[in-house]
Amino acid sequence: MSGIMPAPFGNENGRPTMTASPARPTTFTELADLASLRLGAKVLAVNDEFFAAKENLLKPGRASFIPGKYTARGKWMDGWETRRRRTPGHDWCVVRLGAPGRIYGVDVDTRHFVGNFPAEASIEACHRPGSVDRRSLLGPRTLWREILPRSPLRGDAQNLLPVDASQTFTHVRLNIFPDGGVARLRVYGEVDASALPAEKGPVDLASIRNGGLVLGASDMHFGSKDNLIMPGRSASMGDGWETRRRRGPGHDWLVLRLAATGWVDKIEVDTNHFKGNYPESCSLEGCRAEGARLDQLLAQADLWQEFLPRTRLGPHRRHSLRPQSAAGPFSHVRFNIYPDGGVSRLRLHGRPLAP
Repeated sequence: MSGIMPAPFGNENGRPTMTASPARPTTFTELADLASLRLGAKVLAVNDEFFAAKENLLKPGRASFIPGKYTARGKWMDGWETRRRRTPGHDWCVVRLGAPGRIYGVDVDTRHFVGNFPAEASIEACHRPGSVDRRSLLGPRTLWREILPRSPLRGDAQNLLPVDASQTFTHVRLNIFPDGGVARLRVYGEVDASALPAEKGPVDLASIRNGGLVLGASDMHFGSKDNLIMPGRSASMGDGWETRRRRGPGHDWLVLRLAATGWVDKIEVDTNHFKGNYPESCSLEGCRAEGARLDQLLAQADLWQEFLPRTRLGPHRRHSLRPQSAAGPFSHVRFNIYPDGGVSRLRLHGRPLAP
């Protein structure tokens, strides 16, 4: 462990979980967006969506604006927008998270809403796993807990609001006061893999669905590091991790915290859609340092053990690879690409360490 102390491993009841407890993030926006459409999040209900549809709230990327574009109901806006309220109360929207998890913070993004953004917002959350119909979710059986009190919002801005809640939640309710428009909602947190159905056979220790998290990358000029561990195959080059063209010595890399400390038995490196910009080769290293921060991991070169030596890659294909040496147990993996380029997905199938 080279002097890095492990973080506690388990949930509030002391029962071991599949997800290794991380060090508290430097900023919550480095965590997984539990409200991501790619994770399976969905807007289930709103009390009003007169000007702009609720589905816009979870769309990827920042909102766009098209001057002069109108619908039959008014100005077209890339977000969720309610009518002007003429009665007491406030507007609300319920979102099913893509995966159960603990919430560290939210982004209530009001981009392009300048004269029509809500004055304030609050967030409530509940734990209703499994298939829950809308009527039951909104009924008295559901216990909603306020995790973000009424907070002022700025217009045309990312409103980054920290949350202090220790429970696992499956749904959130965004309340806006009294009405108006929100472009995007991001809910940042840690996936609670213990709440997911048990998998048979090997587990993808890298998957964001299982609690994997990319802690950092050398560069992500063209494509986010988080794309690398998303479910399914990539839809385009933009749905992968891609670095800029390297003009100096060295190579690009990213560091991944595995869903659970374990052994890696099978590797899949997918360069889907990357045809003229895939890396020439890649390698993989692992270490065991539960709870370590990214800066600690990068500062101690002797932590890392290579288990896949530099291996040639090809364009637009899945590469099924095997570790060339004992691969584990690891809590973190460093994925190196030479010298630069794009990779759409990384899968690390293996066996979690028994609790």
